[in-house]
Amino acid sequence: MFNQPIVMLDFETTGLSPATGDRITEVAALRIVDGRIVERFVSLVNCGVRVPFHITQLTGITQAMVDAAPCVTQVVPALLRFIGSDTLSAHNASFDEKFLVAESRSLGLAPQYERMVCSLKLARRLFPGLPSYKLAALAGTLGIRFSGSAHRAEADAEVSAKVLIHIGEHLARRCGVPQIEPQLLERVNGLSAAKVPAFLHSAFVR
Repeated sequence: MFNQPIVMLDFETTGLSPATGDRITEVAALRIVDGRIVERFVSLVNCGVRVPFHITQLTGITQAMVDAAPCVTQVVPALLRFIGSDTLSAHNASFDEKFLVAESRSLGLAPQYERMVCSLKLARRLFPGLPSYKLAALAGTLGIRFSGSAHRAEADAEVSAKVLIHIGEHLARRCGVPQIEPQLLERVNGLSAAKVPAFLHSAFVR
């Protein structure tokens, strides 16, 4: 499978952008080793902000749950230690990355991960033509089931991890190699779907 650990990240938040004051309410980070989830970091987060009603309706995360949760000053440093320098991944990675960077900077910290891989982009590149690449729809297409509630961090991170593992298995079969490097995933992320077949052929056919 993957020749290095990859940490799959998912945040639940109060909105779409930290630039407009939105904050995290829940985080899950799952470490993938040898094609299996081997370690989990999961926590609700108290950032001292109001949880909008529509967010509670979407996620089930209430104001009372957040008010009773560990403070962001505890959670984010522990999260950064958990991630360390491993490759980071998320479904629609730019969303989760901007919250990770913003919350870290607000505490005078900086993430140390070496690279970021987006499972949504990988799915678009490797499985073109699917009706939807949103997590629930993509998982359904690939035969992956949710084991918890959608729009909760651990359930979303687990399904995202299973999508990434499925992608790794697909690449291993297609490329004829037993292990996939995170660098390869990063390269595929940056290509258009039309260029992926030629890239994989040039990278692995000698």
